[in-house]
Amino acid sequence: MKKRVAIIGVTGAVGQEFVVALNNHPWFEVKQIAASERSAKKKFVDAIRDTNSGILKWHIRDPIPDYVKEMTVESVDDINPENLDLIFSSVESEAARDIESKFAKYVPVISTSAAYRYEADVPILIPGINDEHVALLDQQRKNRGWKGFVAPLPNCTTTGLVITMKPLLDKFGAQKIIMTSMQAMSGAGRSPGVSALDITDNIIPYIPKEEDKVRLETGKILGKLVDGKIDPAKMKVSCTCTRVPVIDGHTETVFVETASHTDPESVKSAMKEFSSKVSVAGLPSAPKEYLLVHEDPTRPQPRLDREINEGMTTVVGRVREDTVFDNGIKYVLFSHNEKMGSARGAVLLAEMLHTKGYV
Repeated sequence: MKKRVAIIGVTGAVGQEFVVALNNHPWFEVKQIAASERSAKKKFVDAIRDTNSGILKWHIRDPIPDYVKEMTVESVDDINPENLDLIFSSVESEAARDIESKFAKYVPVISTSAAYRYEADVPILIPGINDEHVALLDQQRKNRGWKGFVAPLPNCTTTGLVITMKPLLDKFGAQKIIMTSMQAMSGAGRSPGVSALDITDNIIPYIPKEEDKVRLETGKILGKLVDGKIDPAKMKVSCTCTRVPVIDGHTETVFVETASHTDPESVKSAMKEFSSKVSVAGLPSAPKEYLLVHEDPTRPQPRLDREINEGMTTVVGRVREDTVFDNGIKYVLFSHNEKMGSARGAVLLAEMLHTKGYV
């Protein structure tokens, strides 16, 4: 029997990604959907239709799945968690904390918001990267008296960086990271988002709170779980996060200082070996290549690489020695912010937790 799930924030951009990611899922079945009071009591297709213009505000390239078209959007208060096995939350951070804690008393909540990311008893999980941190969910339940838990994804900018850093940390002992991101417009959301007049013919060199998120989350995700607490990885992270006129997908340039000397071929081999043995292999949403290394020096590129394995593959290119750090390596990565970095990554996390008996 499939697990009964609900999507909270279903009419938004991330909520719509959840709708597609869960279509015909072999393990999960969407039983309830919810959004703001403005959308409540409407059929899904009516809830995303502008009443004045008739424009359908469906933001995904895939067509609207049949299963959700006639489903009634409920208010958050009308969702009964005791009738569910799992809730996916794509609510804005301001409201997310109250909503997610309300549901986590009864049922697991997998969230794309930042509301709980920095709590001591809340792991930030990326399947295949820090699976051992799942045990912290038991501590969270005990601390808070919850039957369920909150398991947030990282910031989408953090996701690609951490996936590429994992094999480098394990093999060569990464000590310092300098990263510059070139982030897609879709990462800003659609309301209010980034206006066309701001981003056209332009690069915006500041994204509020983004750089601190990447710094804190990278250390936490790559840290060790010791005596019920996460000991952050001992590395220094410095980053500059920018918004560029690309629709989907974040590109990042990364400079790494390792504890021991290495070379580009060894780094590429470590990344390929990690990808071939990643723990999530075989899960329904897991990509064929978790981490793909290009030899073509013109890759990765958002337009060419964003749809590889339905946006679930992190792509690396231009791996080369750095001449500033003593043991320096630099590379370019690409990660799809709305796929692996958001709803599809959350579904992959749910699959991993299901196999471990947490869902």
